[in-house]
Formats: sequence, structure tokens, C-alpha cells
Amino acid sequence: MAVVSFKCPNCDGELIFDPSSQGYKCEYCGSRFSQGQLDASGQTKAPSADGGGVRDRTEAAAGGTESAAAGQEAVAYRCPSCGAEIVTDTTTAASFCYYCHNPVVLSGRLSGEYLPDKIIPFRIAREEAEKAFLEYVGKKKFVPGAFFCKRQIESLTGVYFPYWVYDVEMDGSLHADARHIRIWRSGELEYTETRHYAVERSGKVCLSNLAERALQKANAKLAEGVMPYRSDEAKEFHMGYLSGFLAERRDIGQAGVREKMLGEMRQSAERLLRETVSGYDSVSIHNLHIKAEKENWSYMLFPVWTITYKGRDGKIYYYSMNGQTGKVCGELPVDYVRLTLASFLLAAVVLALGLVGGYFL
Repeated sequence: MAVVSFKCPNCDGELIFDPSSQGYKCEYCGSRFSQGQLDASGQTKAPSADGGGVRDRTEAAAGGTESAAAGQEAVAYRCPSCGAEIVTDTTTAASFCYYCHNPVVLSGRLSGEYLPDKIIPFRIAREEAEKAFLEYVGKKKFVPGAFFCKRQIESLTGVYFPYWVYDVEMDGSLHADARHIRIWRSGELEYTETRHYAVERSGKVCLSNLAERALQKANAKLAEGVMPYRSDEAKEFHMGYLSGFLAERRDIGQAGVREKMLGEMRQSAERLLRETVSGYDSVSIHNLHIKAEKENWSYMLFPVWTITYKGRDGKIYYYSMNGQTGKVCGELPVDYVRLTLASFLLAAVVLALGLVGGYFL
């Protein structure tokens, strides 16, 4: 398996993807390069299953979880810059060398059937992500100081998580009985008129960009709490986008998420059909049929800035930010010592005010 490090054509330093400029920059000489310039050099071309063949998607119907046992193994590679050993698990596709901090891409992890169709590159740079993190935590009064200390902030990591993105065109039909009731009075008599209608609806429902995570080990809240992404801004996948970030390869196939995603699409289509039946006092649906006609699957990588923290209670807390839109979510730890002191202080103030007020009454 190839271990790739993208090099600056000017000084041979390491290149990383720069979210601010949507290009690449050299951390050593400051040179900047566009995607077109790196494409011309051949550095960011994505590999295929055999180094030059066409990707294979036929695994989709085979099973939902891929290589579950293998996913528990640790795999070692050599850093192309300093020769140190890089240890990862089997789903890691981009990482850093612990010794020289050189960003590396494990290109073989994203080849063949694991080659992403598209990627949403980071648009929020690290400096902006750090600022947003401090502002978010600063609004929380009882978060332990260790959660946002300098060392913790330095652990803020940009990660590409794998997702399946699903588009579908459905044929739908609906048959229902509806009633319209009119009531009026004439003198001392009350009249009720009930009109019955046979209601039919049919048509095509097109739904798109339903995303489902394709990594078993990903914290569901961490990965999904920052949804949605603007999928229309996705770009064709290039290895260079991974340089300077961590990236995970999917270990859940289409079969593992298809029924769930198709079920959600059916619910959306049913709701849209039901909403077309209006203006009646009551509606009884006795036949509703939804059938998927055309399906389109895309395997994509989505960007997330994230920090995790192990609290004194042993629980793992997290903060995450959508690397494209800036949406944040988190489950933050609580400093119960500070909370208790604040509660006692508040109680003391209330008691003192009560005593003072009682003295003057």
C-alpha cells in the first residue's frame, strides 16, 4: 500500500490543503498552488483498484458491514519523510507522522471500491475553528477549564468522515375517501349535509441528498449532529484534499444502509402526497403505494472539526463543527465543584437579601 506525502515543487516541503483559499500551501516556503497546478504535476490523482483500472461498485449488494474483524487490527506503515513507523487501524485513510508531523495519505485505503465519488473540502480553516470553539465553550458557565486549555485546543482535529449519499425518484399513488360536512340552522331545525369524495393522487416524487454515515466506529452524535451539508458544493475526489487532515474509509456498504435510507425516503414521499389532499373535514386513506424507480448512490467524504475529552466520570465528551457550514454541536462536561460553589453562593446571597429585607419590614 502506498504512503503518499504531497511535496512542494519549490522546496520539497510538505503541502497541506488550505480551506481559506481552497488551494494548497507549503508550510516551509509559503508557496501556494491551485488544484489545477497539482493535477498537472500528477500529485493529486486518485488511485484505482489495481493502480490503473476502473473502480468496482459491485460489492453493494453483498453485505452491509465490511471486514468487521479486520477493522480491529492495527496496521503499520513507514513515513516517507523520516522513516518512522505510522500505526493506524484499517479504516484510517489519512493521518500524521507522530515524530515529524508530516501529513500522509494511505492511498491504497481509498482505491477501487473504496474510492470516494466526491468530497466536500474543508472551508473553515483551523484558526476560525479554534475561535468558534472558544466562543461556544465560553458561553457555558460550568465547563471544566481542562476542556478548553491550550493542550486541548491543540488537539482540535479536522477529520473527513465517510457517508453514503442517496438520490431517488419514486412513483407514488394514493386513494382515499374524504368528507366535507356542512351544518346550518333554519328556525328550530338543524341540518347536516355530508358530501363524500373519492380522492386519487399520483405522480413522481424526486428526493435527493439523504446522507447516512458509513463508518461503524464514528460517534453518531458527533458525526450527525453537524448535519446537513451543502452537497451541491461537493467536488470530484482528489487525494490532495486529505493532506493536513485525518480521513476515514467507509466500512459499511450500501446494503447496510439502503433499507433505512429507502424507508426515510418513502416516509417523505408519503408525507408529500398526503399534503396534496386538503380542504376536507376528514380523510381516510385506504391505499398508498410508493415504489422506487431510479436510485443514485454516491460515496462521499464530509469535513468535521472535532475535539473529544474524557471526563472524571470516565465518559467521553465531544465538540464538533461542520467544516463546511460552521454548524456546531457538543456534549460538554460539567465542573460539579464550580457548580456546587455557585449554588451555595447564590443561596447565601438570597438568604442575606431575605434577612436584610426582613429586618426593615
